[in-house]
Amino acid sequence: MLTYFFPPYCETIIYTPFVQESEHVFGFLMKKERSTDSEERKASKPPVGVYIRESTGLVKNVSFLDAVAINVSYMSVGSALALIGFTMLALPTVNGVNLVAGSAIAAALAIPQMVVYTMMQRRISRTGGDYVWLSRSLGGFLGSTLTFMGITLETMPYLALIALSAVFAIGSVGSFLGYSAMSSLAVPGEAPSLQFLLGSAIVAALIGVNILRPRIGYRIISIFWIIGILAIAASVLSIAFAGRQGISNYIDSLKISGTTYESISDSYKGSSDFDLGATLLVLPFFALFSYPWFNAAPSVGSELRGQRAIRWNVPISLLIAFLILTIPFATMYLVGGFAFTNAALSNSNLVNNYSFNFWTLAMGVSSGNFLLELFIGVGWIVLTLAVLAFGIITISRYLLAQAFDRFLPEKIAYVSPKYGSPVLAHILDLVVTIALIGLASFLYGTISSLYGAVAASMIYFAFVGVGAVVFAIRHGSEFGGRKGIGGRIVLALAGSLQTLIFAFLAFEFFAYPKVWGGNSLAYGYIVATFIVGVIVYFVSKSIHAKRGIDISIAFMEIPPE
Repeated sequence: MLTYFFPPYCETIIYTPFVQESEHVFGFLMKKERSTDSEERKASKPPVGVYIRESTGLVKNVSFLDAVAINVSYMSVGSALALIGFTMLALPTVNGVNLVAGSAIAAALAIPQMVVYTMMQRRISRTGGDYVWLSRSLGGFLGSTLTFMGITLETMPYLALIALSAVFAIGSVGSFLGYSAMSSLAVPGEAPSLQFLLGSAIVAALIGVNILRPRIGYRIISIFWIIGILAIAASVLSIAFAGRQGISNYIDSLKISGTTYESISDSYKGSSDFDLGATLLVLPFFALFSYPWFNAAPSVGSELRGQRAIRWNVPISLLIAFLILTIPFATMYLVGGFAFTNAALSNSNLVNNYSFNFWTLAMGVSSGNFLLELFIGVGWIVLTLAVLAFGIITISRYLLAQAFDRFLPEKIAYVSPKYGSPVLAHILDLVVTIALIGLASFLYGTISSLYGAVAASMIYFAFVGVGAVVFAIRHGSEFGGRKGIGGRIVLALAGSLQTLIFAFLAFEFFAYPKVWGGNSLAYGYIVATFIVGVIVYFVSKSIHAKRGIDISIAFMEIPPE
């Protein structure tokens, strides 16, 4: 297998910028290539047409800032801070559930995955990121079908639901600021036609920008991300400055019969501020929204500009996401009190009818300062839009990478020479996402259950860990022979831990279906997408075999940039 994974006929890859920048990794290949004569090279070239062309056609537009921004945006911190209440409502108990400790534990469990993605990205930085590593380690069949199930088709309904979440956020902020006409946008299903049109318009605009000016598409994410972080900082300071009295005044101002700050605090029956078992039960929340999702920047690996972006985007992204997610929860605990915060986030009246969350609390205690309220609200909206903006880019790169390997129809891998963007992949994403937005707008209660399909991604990430172990065992020479034994051990250990951690998370998703959206639609979607992936693989293999092309060969070498 080693002969094919990094074959002697690798002249198609050894002169790429990536390999030149990583000579410490592929140096032995370059020396071996120089030692072979031209006849041997000619005889050992891969068959013509292994890939649909000699390069992806994408441009290195992604800076270090953009790489971090796209990763942190993928980690959906803004949405997590807005939707935590719905998770707390679904938990069997919130007694002892400590969100700060939960965030810290979840971030610690993400460290093995961070190590895997950092080490693999430094060695193989290509479009499709972990799809390329997985399919080259475990083979094209498993790599293609698992990616198709766990990322490509799992992301599309998620983006549709996030598009509607952005619409709900716009309605909530507008209503909070006194524009009562916008309140219908804040409630799922209350104005489905308007919600569908606005959500579709947002997606179409973002995809249009990414088709015509992909560099601007990345800059939009960076701008949204910076505004969002500043808004989180302003929210934290607002809550801290208001103090417990300010929170009490805000709750009282809602004028809910029988509901005061004191009554909410007194309704909490927990005996302590931390219970390990109860806190572990909330870990899938962080997996659903945040810590595993730093595969966005690796998925655009061919477009990363400079070694700093390749080496550091994942560790920096994990650190930033941990801080901007954990500090808000810590602020709510320190200022509002542990009992009040847990009780308020699990109060169905506050959460369902008054949209109580970190963002609305910060806006509420800032009452009287219209500009500050507006800025916090805008931060909530743009952080949600950033999730859409990243998803549009990422899903198109996975589609392109799988089409580039001939798993998906070749036309999907078309990159416009004029714009430098995967036009058809974006259009496919647009059509499917808008269709799903339409379904969710009119059938939100049903379609929103597809959030539970995220269990497919947990399975996918577990197999990425297996792929890392296989890579470390089979391709140890990539770490420099005996001198690189430490690298092989670290990667194998990190991959093993990643597999175990995501197996545990997948178990929690399936073990507590009522909490994490498990239902026949979500589970059926997971099974159906895997079966469709299997069918697509064998149909593609059969069609290309008739043309004299064995698509399995594509998974035995690293694709060009």
